[in-house]
Formats: sequence, structure tokens, C-alpha cells
Amino acid sequence: MALIVAGVSHATAPIEVREKLVLRPQEAVTELARLRDAGLTREGVVLSTCNRTEIYAVDNGRELLPEITALLSDRLGADVSALMYVRRDRDAAVHLFEVAAGLDSMILGEAQIQWQVRDAWEQCRAESGSILNRLFQSALLAGSRAREETGIGRGAASVSSAAVQLAKKIFGGLAGRRAMILGAGDVAELALECLLGEGVRVAIVANRTYERAHVLAERHAATAMHYDQCWASLRDVDVMICSTASPVHVVTVDRVRASVEARGDRPLCILDIALPRDVDAAVGDLGNVFLYDLDDLRAAASANLEQRGEDIPAAKAIIAEESGRLWDWVAGLAAVPVVREFREEMERVRSTELAAALRRLGPLSPAQAEAVEHFSKSLMNKFLHEPSVRLKAAAANGRGLGVVDAARYLFALEKQGRHDPHGAGADQGISEDTTDIV
Repeated sequence: MALIVAGVSHATAPIEVREKLVLRPQEAVTELARLRDAGLTREGVVLSTCNRTEIYAVDNGRELLPEITALLSDRLGADVSALMYVRRDRDAAVHLFEVAAGLDSMILGEAQIQWQVRDAWEQCRAESGSILNRLFQSALLAGSRAREETGIGRGAASVSSAAVQLAKKIFGGLAGRRAMILGAGDVAELALECLLGEGVRVAIVANRTYERAHVLAERHAATAMHYDQCWASLRDVDVMICSTASPVHVVTVDRVRASVEARGDRPLCILDIALPRDVDAAVGDLGNVFLYDLDDLRAAASANLEQRGEDIPAAKAIIAEESGRLWDWVAGLAAVPVVREFREEMERVRSTELAAALRRLGPLSPAQAEAVEHFSKSLMNKFLHEPSVRLKAAAANGRGLGVVDAARYLFALEKQGRHDPHGAGADQGISEDTTDIV
């Protein structure tokens, strides 16, 4: 058994790549099921957000990375390996913990990533299991502790707030301005709250489903519109923030050209914080339209890093503590069945050899036979004690769980025929009666 995460993020791939690699929930479950049916994985979870697409998996003792690389390369239409990162075992766990805490985000300490991690886990529960359930639960705990016990999440740390701050810099302030939000989800609502907090005078919420736009607009005293109605309103707004879940461009040149031309020389700031992107890049070529996407928020992210960077060491200390607890659990889970098999096999050998020795010794009194039996058991236990202790400790020492497989090989445990080498049982180091952590 080995834990692996492989994927791309804002740190390794531009938005043009990331938007092609987005895996929606049903796609993620389908791909994970395919990997499992191929005998490559025992568990899997896909985390796909605006800044990353990552596949977390417990492999089945077979080489999984080439298949993950092929999966992402097929979606990209080109070889993705140069843009990917791979983490294994303890490093994979630490990576998820840092992601959940917002330490690996473009906006350091952002809060949205924590519920995105939770949603990804919940959406993939059909393909996750004991190891990944515990991993994601522990990562969410570590992320919560990092935000509660350090200043890593102080203030409004989010892509939405960074977008609003960028618009504020462009206009020198947003008080009295007019804004439109395209979308009605959580990210869109946060952007709306940030805009209103900066003094935006009139706000419009436009969505493909009018009822959702109406609920959000009513909650914040804004105006609701359907997509079909909103384009003419671009004549009057100063800022448009786009955050829909559409797989294709929503804002196209044909939809906005007339309204943009009717604005004269008044600038329109469009902030596209969706992935895949909502706005056709050609819209940015229209006169007095200033189009920014997620990767353009890096300047705001840099300022955020300066403000919160002092809290990184404390947050990482929490992550180290929580990841250590997780890995102790994983190590025990993997080592205990092997230690049990090791002892069972040695007991079988002891019993066989003792029976042969007693036959050679000839008749013995009950006391003598008992003494020989006691001697053989005592000698075996002394021989096995140190290897058993060291096997459990070595599995948790940060070098991965390869030592468990080494023990199986050295003592020929894989030849006993008690386990399916590609199954979900103890052959992979995981007890079948492990309780799911929910």
C-alpha cells in the first residue's frame, strides 16, 4: 500500500492548462472507478478547484503514476508530465494538510479551499475508504486549527476579496460605483459582499437560473436578472465579476459588443474568477475593456503573503503535529497485520520443528516435554520481539511503508496464499476490519 497525490496547481501550470484539467464531480467519480476497476487503486479522491486538479489515491501495489499522467494528458491534449508534481506517503499527507490550511493557495490562508476540500471528499465518498477518509478528516482538522490558532486566515482572504481589491486599485476606490456579479454560488456571494463593503452603490446579480439570482440579490438588497437580460446593463456598470460553473464561455464578444460600444470611453473592468474561464479572451480586445483572470491576481496574492507570511511557521507546526498523528495511525494499520502474519508463520515453523525434535528425543516425561515447549516459545518470542517493534516504528519513520513489503518478502509471507495480491485485504498492509472514519 502507498499513498500518492499527483496533479497540477497554480504554482506549476497557467490558467490555460488548469481550465482544461477541471474534473467535475461525476467525471471525477467515473475516472476513479475506472482506476479501481483496472486494479490500480483501492481508494481515490479528486480535488479540482480553480487553482488545482489533484488525484489522491491509495494504490494497489501497481504503478499508478503513468495512468494518472495519461488521464490528465488526454484531457489537456498534450503531455502534462512536465507540469505535474507527485507526493508520496507522508509527503502526500502533508501536502493535503497544507492545501486545506490555505498554505498552498494563491491567496495565502484563503478560507474557501477548506470547504472545497470537504466537498471533494464528500463527492468522492463512493471511491474513498478508510485511509483517505481519515486523511481528509485529519486535513480538515489541521486546516481549522491553523486558522483558529494562528493569524493565517485573518481578514478576508479569498479569491473574491483579491478580485475586489484589484478593482479598487484600478478605480482608486469603489464607493458609488455600479457592479454586476455573474453567478450565484458561494464565491459569487462573497464577491458581492466584498463589493458592497467597499461602498458599491448599485449591484446586479445575473444567473442562468433566475430563482438563485433572486435569492442572493434579495439577501443583499441587489437587483436580480437572468442571463438573457443582463447584457444591456453593461452600459451602466463599472465592474463585472464572473464566477459561474459553466463549462463554456458565458461572456462572448457577440453578447457584449453593443453594450460596450455604447459606453463611449468609460472603462469596464471585468474580473473572471471562474475556472474554466467565463469570459472569452477576445472580449479583452474591445475598446476600454480591462479583462483580468485568476492568474492576474498574483500581485494581490503577493501583498497577501507579506501580511500573513509571519504566521506560516506556526501553521506548519500544527500541520506537522497533525500529520504525525495521522501517519502513526497509518503505520500501525499497515504494520500490525504483517506482524501478526509474521508471528503466525513463525509459530507454525516452531510447532513443526518442535514436533520433529520431540520425535528424535524419544519418550519424555510430561514435565520434560513442557520444559522443551516453554523453551521453544520463549526463544521464539525473544527473537521476534525486536523485529516486531522495529517493524511498527520503521513504517512511521517518514520513509514510507516499503519496509512492510520488505518484511513480507524477507519472511516469504507473500507465499502463504492467504491473501489476494491485488485485493483489498491485509496483503496491502491494511486490515479489512478497519473502521471508516466519518
